[in-house]
Amino acid sequence: MCGLVGIFDTVDRRPIDRDLLVAMNDSLSHRGPDGDGFYVADGIGLGHRRLSIIDVAGGHQPLFNEDHSVVVVYNGEIYNFKELAQQLRARGHQFRTLCDTEVVVHAWEEWGPDCVTHFRGMFAFALWDSKSETLFLGRDRLGIKPLYYATLADGRLIFGSEMKALFCSSALERRFDFEAIEDYFAFGYVPDPKSIYRSVRKLPPGHALVWKRGATTASPRRSTAVPTCGTTA
Repeated sequence: MCGLVGIFDTVDRRPIDRDLLVAMNDSLSHRGPDGDGFYVADGIGLGHRRLSIIDVAGGHQPLFNEDHSVVVVYNGEIYNFKELAQQLRARGHQFRTLCDTEVVVHAWEEWGPDCVTHFRGMFAFALWDSKSETLFLGRDRLGIKPLYYATLADGRLIFGSEMKALFCSSALERRFDFEAIEDYFAFGYVPDPKSIYRSVRKLPPGHALVWKRGATTASPRRSTAVPTCGTTA
């Protein structure tokens, strides 16, 4: 498994708190002992912890498209990535690595938000398109790979593979969601999109969150991707 984190200014292009981003990423070091990486630009910051499995030498993240206008941090495995890479190469996309992560950025270029409908696998990822100033968070249909997010009072969106990464921010509200607690005692778990805290939400399985800068709200988009699963997060 790998880990990902991010900070997105939904209102403007204010500088990203690099110390916070690093602290969030470091909190997930157990998910990715083989290295870390960061992308920081005006109003957006992404972090990644890597467990090297596919293309050990060339699969470092964050990973970019050809002109560096699209960047992704990703956790999981896309089982049909070789077939997708072949299809995307035939459409003119140039690949620099042999890892499944690069398929995500080129699939976004080709199909936009519908890219997730082409993926068979287990995944959670955050993709930033600097040309359209769009943040895209996606999760596999069965929800094997986790992704948590919260909106802070100042308009920043923070997200990560584990809830504790979000709690690196002192601005995150820490009130319990008592309805979620009741759900836990009734069902033995907290149903998506709730979490044990009112301020933190889980991206539901098979959903994506599309957020363009300047928008005040964003609605999850249902994905029709059909993943093949055989492991846990």
